[in-house]
Amino acid sequence: MTIEDLIQIVKEAGNILLTAKRPKIMEKAGHANFVTETDEKVQRFLVDKLKDVLPEAEFLGEEDGKDAFSSKMASGFCFVIDPIDGTSNFIYEYRPSVISVALLKDGKPYMAVVYNPYDDMMFSAVTGQGAYLNGEKIMSSDAPLSDQLACFGTAPYYEEYRDRSFDIAKRLLPLCVDLRRSGTAAWDMCCVAIGRCGLYFELKIQIWDYAAAALIAVEAGCSVTDIEGRPLSYTGASSALCMARGVKEIPDCFK
Repeated sequence: MTIEDLIQIVKEAGNILLTAKRPKIMEKAGHANFVTETDEKVQRFLVDKLKDVLPEAEFLGEEDGKDAFSSKMASGFCFVIDPIDGTSNFIYEYRPSVISVALLKDGKPYMAVVYNPYDDMMFSAVTGQGAYLNGEKIMSSDAPLSDQLACFGTAPYYEEYRDRSFDIAKRLLPLCVDLRRSGTAAWDMCCVAIGRCGLYFELKIQIWDYAAAALIAVEAGCSVTDIEGRPLSYTGASSALCMARGVKEIPDCFK
């Protein structure tokens, strides 16, 4: 399988979002944790198409009931799929929402695509080959945090992290130009990768939220860890801290 194969399949899946009508909404566990028929439709499309190209691969997806990392997924190939990262955005037509697909090889990120169909922005990366936006190579900013925006997620499904999330954000604000929140972790990491922001953090996100975007960010020169500075596990939920090239150390607000 090539990165071009993955890009083409994900781009086709983007048309499902672009042509979707007002969705039927279903709730999952957690505050405002929604799923729509479109999430499920996109995931089915991706699984069917990707199986044709790489039939030996395992699949880990947010909406198919197979949402726990297993030992079988740690060897060989495994696709990690978030059919709509930013489902609440999708429901309320608050852009963007993105499709995120990572291919793990022996438990490590190998290939990744994050696609914003509303602006036709296709981020992609292969390990060791750089990060790209619509085929053009990208790099994160080398400016200091004081000259950059920062973005964060509020871990909205996990109320136990609410107070700490906003405490960190309050302490982070004087260190940067301003704060932003998009509602999609994958998009926020890609914004750091392309130089729109200097830093992104969230206290708990799932593997399908970070797997693709983390590889894209790393290939764009970013540091991507948990908020303690440890490597991401790529086996399940984690905190996440993505810093551009110009942010040399973890800010004190995380300590």
